[in-house]
Amino acid sequence: MKILVTGGAGFIGSNVIKYLLDSTDYDVVCIDILNDFYDTAIKERNLLPFLDNERFKLYREDICDFEAMNKIFVQEKPHKIIHLAARASVRDGIKNPLLYEKVNLGGTINLLELSKQHGIENFVFASSSSVYGNQSKTPFSETDIVEEPISLYAATKKAGENLCYTYHHLNNIPITCLRFFTVYGPSGRPDMAPYKFTDLIYKGEPLPKYGDGTSERDYTYVDDIVQGIISSLEKNLSFEVINLGNSETTSLNDFIALIEKLLGKKAIIEQLPMQPGDVDITYADISKAEKLLGYKPSVTTEEGMKKFVEWYLNTVE
Repeated sequence: MKILVTGGAGFIGSNVIKYLLDSTDYDVVCIDILNDFYDTAIKERNLLPFLDNERFKLYREDICDFEAMNKIFVQEKPHKIIHLAARASVRDGIKNPLLYEKVNLGGTINLLELSKQHGIENFVFASSSSVYGNQSKTPFSETDIVEEPISLYAATKKAGENLCYTYHHLNNIPITCLRFFTVYGPSGRPDMAPYKFTDLIYKGEPLPKYGDGTSERDYTYVDDIVQGIISSLEKNLSFEVINLGNSETTSLNDFIALIEKLLGKKAIIEQLPMQPGDVDITYADISKAEKLLGYKPSVTTEEGMKKFVEWYLNTVE
């Protein structure tokens, strides 16, 4: 069986590919344009362990290019898709709305249309906890009404879920939309808080703290996310939207304090107001994931950040 992974050079994608190659018999086709949103050398490094594997094939192509995507589908004949490719920053989405519409909607509909044409057996779509917006009810449940996204990125992810449902309804494609909650871990994205805060504290540079530090996030270790993705891939559910989180929250103040403890250094805080698009809290109800996927996150935030900081120190020292 052949699995197509979009965005495979990224943080989550490369961890998914590693699992597929190390722990399954699947062949893997990776599509990634390796854009320069962050240092492309990081993405090249993510791919390096796979390049000599005969079960791995890489296409440096743009999911927005329908003809290029069709050629890959015709040549590779994938059975299932894990669609992780996206523009994925809340703040960048506010600055570049047309780009986010092009990639997150246009690229996704290309893949869905080709899935219809080529008889794809299962489609796993990476959504986001950001679709919940500023909910007062916690933890966030898949049954919550999510009609008020407060960032462009969130709006494109909610629209992506809608596209997925429509293609499932019209064409009976099995599709699972997974709402990820703040994924982190070794080789994590440098623009996200776990890496960014660790880097700034370690280097003794000012750390921008937005708001009073009481905002909370549900940090989810990448290995737990990978297990949820693989389970979704193998379950072939009809159509579902499922949270993948850790189901515990950490305040911004406590998260900074944890990194200070792990590094043995104090942060130099630059106090700033809350930013547009930022939500007050993310907190996943994972009962549906437990029931349908057998999902059981096993890494606490303290354990996960210890692993991350150890990895970070090994890369800078």
